[in-house]
Amino acid sequence: MKKWYEELFTDYARTYDQEAFTQGTLQEVGFIEKELRKNKRVRILDVGCGTGRHAIELARRGYDVTGLDLSPSQLKRAEEKARAAGVRVKFIRKDARAFDFRGRFGLVIMLCEGGFSLMETDEMNFLILENCAKSLGKGGKFIFSTLNALFPLVSSLKQILNEGAVGTKTSKISFNIATLRENSVMEVKDDKGKKKILHCSERFYMPSELSWMLKTLGFRKVEIFGGTIGKFSRKARPSPKEFELLVVTEK
Repeated sequence: MKKWYEELFTDYARTYDQEAFTQGTLQEVGFIEKELRKNKRVRILDVGCGTGRHAIELARRGYDVTGLDLSPSQLKRAEEKARAAGVRVKFIRKDARAFDFRGRFGLVIMLCEGGFSLMETDEMNFLILENCAKSLGKGGKFIFSTLNALFPLVSSLKQILNEGAVGTKTSKISFNIATLRENSVMEVKDDKGKKKILHCSERFYMPSELSWMLKTLGFRKVEIFGGTIGKFSRKARPSPKEFELLVVTEK
């Protein structure tokens, strides 16, 4: 039986590309380029690449990019978009909990969760971070976003989860302050018009947790910012107003 996140991303690729949370690609890639100082020799791994929006834009700008995702339908759409854009990206179907590229990359990105925070257990989420760390060479950078546990302590999850939604509607939302997990029921209309009801569970993270985990994995420098979609900036401090956190860390 498929997990809720596997079912969500089955036949959801074209609808996914219309969702509000996917519209900040150009600015987000611009931020990544600044972090790389536009060094085109850096090999990039995009974990949880989805339909390839970041990977394709980076390839368009001259970078060597590999995209990794669990969903066949998301990867099929990514390959179609790459061909249409006239760029080359190596797309691979892999589970983010089971890969190790043994230091082959100079940058790993994992944006819009990319699998992390969607898993059933904290151990699984940690394993994704560990695999990303193993895939980086010495001095490599890891840039990722995740759900901000400060946000649901003061703000409405229902409003943010349904704001700008195209193919989804979220209801029965609850947040457990002991486990920092949000549980909800999501109604999804996929690319074929089929309606699905999914019972979702996502893990939100405190900045201090992220810092501890990353330092445990050998990252020497961890910086955490607010992660507003399409407005990635080093000036954005983590706060309860930010739905996501943006992490920039270096080995």
